[in-house]
Amino acid sequence: MEKDNRAEAQRRADSIRAFGQELQRLQSEGVLSLETEQLSRVRVYHQQQLESLRQGYDVDLADHARRLSLGMQVVSFLGAWALAASVFFFFQQYWGLLDTWLQVAVLVAAPLLSLVGVVYIAQLDGPARYYAKIAAMISFACLVINIALLGQLYNFPPSPTALAVFAVYAGLLAYALEVRLLLAVAMLCVFAFIGAQSATYSGLYWLSVGERPEHFLLPTLALFFLPSVISQHAYAGFSTIYRVLSLTALCLVLLVLSNWGRGSYLPWSHAVIEGVYQIAGFAVSAGAIWLGVQRGWPAVVATGNVFFFLFLYTKFFDWWWEWLPKSLFFLLLGLTALLALMVFSRLRRYTQTQAGGEQ
Repeated sequence: MEKDNRAEAQRRADSIRAFGQELQRLQSEGVLSLETEQLSRVRVYHQQQLESLRQGYDVDLADHARRLSLGMQVVSFLGAWALAASVFFFFQQYWGLLDTWLQVAVLVAAPLLSLVGVVYIAQLDGPARYYAKIAAMISFACLVINIALLGQLYNFPPSPTALAVFAVYAGLLAYALEVRLLLAVAMLCVFAFIGAQSATYSGLYWLSVGERPEHFLLPTLALFFLPSVISQHAYAGFSTIYRVLSLTALCLVLLVLSNWGRGSYLPWSHAVIEGVYQIAGFAVSAGAIWLGVQRGWPAVVATGNVFFFLFLYTKFFDWWWEWLPKSLFFLLLGLTALLALMVFSRLRRYTQTQAGGEQ
């Protein structure tokens, strides 16, 4: 097991705890009976393993500890954003009072010093990883401020290259410290960079990329399937972030184009383009549900469900909002939700039956 593979260590600890609980249940129900010596050896071995995992990877060995860890993650998230905002407004408040050479020195030193702090804190054991994540967010904020203010200071024109720098730096910090928020930031920067570059190649000014949402289709598809090509098993939650954020961005693009045909490059009438993207939206969201069920990706299934019914309700609004009584319109929406619930319930029972037959 690699040193930085805390996710695997946590799964191992959870398996040991689950095994102990099931073994105790089997003994209490008379299904299994182990000799005292055998049972003692198993318990001692598992205790040693859990203690080793706790010391080496700071895993949670109890449910209340896991809940506290979740609370620490939320607090570290809020603290990171608050401190990053503090750095930003500090620069904004006192920036005009500094000489040019001092401004440059501060801008260069801020991300470097914050990176040194990240490296130092990351080497500490135990709960220090939460402080390292806060330091990583501050370091990223310092880099963004650095590039933005240096550009203003020397009158550099805005460039999509800055998005690539942000994506690389956020991605490196995310993988070094397992910061899922920074991974999401890096993905958004990748979406924006590829979209802006492709818009530039098409003859648009890169800041006008929002006028042509189709430029975002390729990066969203690529990053959705990236965890299937490059394993993210060693990083807890990274695969889910890749899939859910990419699927969300893809479906949002399809939703926009299904109601705004003039933003497309397709050489058809706006009505035809919107119809094509409406069908594509239903197909993508339904395909995501099917793929999520087949591969065991519950977050993808949930995201697909949300957008499938968002596309469906959008069509209902287009078809019936103007001429149906509002009470009847919302009754129709409610009945549609109940019908979907029945379908998913049958699908769930079928999936469980298939899984039970394979065991």
